[in-house]
Amino acid sequence: MHTRPTTDPDAGAGTGRGTPLAARVTAWLNDPEDPYWSRPAPTAAQRRNDVLAALGFLLVALLASVLVHSYAGLAEGDEPWRLYLSTVLIVVPLALRRRYPLPVVVASSALFLGLTYASPTAAMTLPFQGAYFAALYAAVAWSRDRQALWVAMSVVVGTMGLWLLGAFTVTNAYADFLTGLGEVDGPLPQLPSYAVFTLLVNAVYFGGAVLAGRASWRAALQQHRLAAQAQRIREQSAEIARRAVVDERMRIARELHDVVAHHVSVIGIQAGAARKVLDRDPAAATTALRTIEVSSRTAVGEMRQLLGVLRAEGEEGAPGPGGGASAAARRPDPGLADIAALARRHADNGLAVDVRTVEAVPGDLDRIPPALGLSAFRCAQESLSNVIRHSTATAASVTLRTGRGPGGPWFELEVLDDGSPRRGTAGTGFGLQGLRERVRLHGGEAEIGPRSGRPGWRVRTRCPLPPGGSGGDAPDAAVGATSGATSSTTSGTTSGTTDRILRGSEA
Repeated sequence: MHTRPTTDPDAGAGTGRGTPLAARVTAWLNDPEDPYWSRPAPTAAQRRNDVLAALGFLLVALLASVLVHSYAGLAEGDEPWRLYLSTVLIVVPLALRRRYPLPVVVASSALFLGLTYASPTAAMTLPFQGAYFAALYAAVAWSRDRQALWVAMSVVVGTMGLWLLGAFTVTNAYADFLTGLGEVDGPLPQLPSYAVFTLLVNAVYFGGAVLAGRASWRAALQQHRLAAQAQRIREQSAEIARRAVVDERMRIARELHDVVAHHVSVIGIQAGAARKVLDRDPAAATTALRTIEVSSRTAVGEMRQLLGVLRAEGEEGAPGPGGGASAAARRPDPGLADIAALARRHADNGLAVDVRTVEAVPGDLDRIPPALGLSAFRCAQESLSNVIRHSTATAASVTLRTGRGPGGPWFELEVLDDGSPRRGTAGTGFGLQGLRERVRLHGGEAEIGPRSGRPGWRVRTRCPLPPGGSGGDAPDAAVGATSGATSSTTSGTTSGTTDRILRGSEA
């Protein structure tokens, strides 16, 4: 968590000239880039591990004390029970070192000073020194109140300095120790040399504990930053994915609007033609009315799909800007017949595309609804674009297939290539997500992934077809028979789709 002070934040940053020493040291103990971050308290598992670690360390320390007692004996005036009790007392506070770091370091400092006189033998053992080092390290690494830490460490270091100074001057403890060692013939005086050596050892001891604790604190801060950054990336990725779905749905909705508008236009033209020839040619009027019936049913079905898209969009979120682009400003929407031209454009970019058609019943592709034909074209367009961007393939195949099954007639689009993934070209996946959205809109299913048993990638979409087809040859022929003005309006549902696809692919 972050806690911001009510005063000027520059006062705690430790970078300005004239900043108090305490503030500068506090900022250094934290992190100059984020001096107000507070490390989270230890978890229940960490507190439990502290207790277990303290118990394990206590066993090791007692064993070390037994060994020292056995091979070196005790210092003058020391007793065994003092040795073992001192070892226990200096280790026990470590069980709470991360939960209460400041009280533990203060208590450990007091125990360190007192037990040094109570049991000089214990004070010289490595576990005794290591326990106090761990207390110092934990205080710097886990104390959440960094200003209180600065005060506590100042008191501890100052007390230890005064204690060492007193040992050298007031009590003459180290002078008596050196006297026991005897005279040494060295390049420097004996007592000043020992004083400098002791000062360096303590500087390394306390400085090492502080630096190690600060490194742990900054490592936790870096982990916090990485976790926050990862969370932001996940949220941004989710938002980008959501927006991609929304944009694709709005694009589909606009295209379906154009298709439905086409059917409505056909209905109006056919109704006018039927009215004009109703008295002179009843047969032509009947054909026009049949065309109106077919077109109206198709328009209603596709309008339901449009409303489904808009309803899903309302659940997902608001459309993005530019969602109301006018259909008049765009070219007529492509369909199955335009896949051949799409293949030729990709051939100009170095990808040879073989377009094939397989019809269960001749003329099935001519009866594909315009909305489904548009979605099939978009799926083929996205699939072939992915081959060029992300694959090493130089050839691909597009198969348009119809069939009959227990659930009724169906239409299938399959795009295959035999290339390997190109390194460093991983996409976002939004194009394939939009492809699935299109197929789901028509009640179909999509299979996208590597080909089984051989190299390459496979995209297969299958959508159900209306049992009676829609918008085929008969309606357009009727329009031509009743009124010559209808030919340009009904160009979206022309006949001979299969022949035009094959002729365009051969060209």
